[in-house]
Amino acid sequence: MPSPTGPLVPRKRPTQERSRRKFDAMLNEARNLLIEVGFESLTCEEIASRAEVPIGTLYQYFANKYVIVCELDRIDTVSVSNELSEFASAIPSLEWPNLLEKFLDHLAALWHRDPSRRAVWLAVQSTPATRATATQNEKILAKQVERLLAPLTPAQRERRSMMSQVLVHTAYSLLSFSVQDGHDHEATVQELKRMLGGYLLLEGPLS
Repeated sequence: MPSPTGPLVPRKRPTQERSRRKFDAMLNEARNLLIEVGFESLTCEEIASRAEVPIGTLYQYFANKYVIVCELDRIDTVSVSNELSEFASAIPSLEWPNLLEKFLDHLAALWHRDPSRRAVWLAVQSTPATRATATQNEKILAKQVERLLAPLTPAQRERRSMMSQVLVHTAYSLLSFSVQDGHDHEATVQELKRMLGGYLLLEGPLS
């Protein structure tokens, strides 16, 4: 198990197309295996076998499975970050409650459609080191949310960073909860909207 001394990142990243295909294949198979067997049963050997690469090739890029799930979490974060940037371009043409609702609907659809989102999120919560890396990834999104909130919460400059981190982590936690077996996904998402909308309304008129 890795120690929480720094972010868990690949030893190197591919620069050539052939290497990039192998790199992506390993990550894709890791994602599939997380859904099938869960993080505890995930092994580098099985990932390499499924991706049809020698185990030595996998270790050229990834020290262990903890680094692999952190890289998957980074990829998911970049995806959401890009989408959040697109939604941000709607300000100020959209009222903030509409923006919040549309973005949460979009995130909820991602989690509902792609079970690996929850599998990856749960995996990175499993150790102090992976949680620390996942926290850094969440902060990327929180920084974007903080910039969105700036014109809407002019009196909360000092609290805005914490508010943004709370919003992002709460959204991820409840989306994970919403897609568990036996839970009503749509009802949970509606409660998430009420919760976050109410939280922001406490700051006064935001539109």
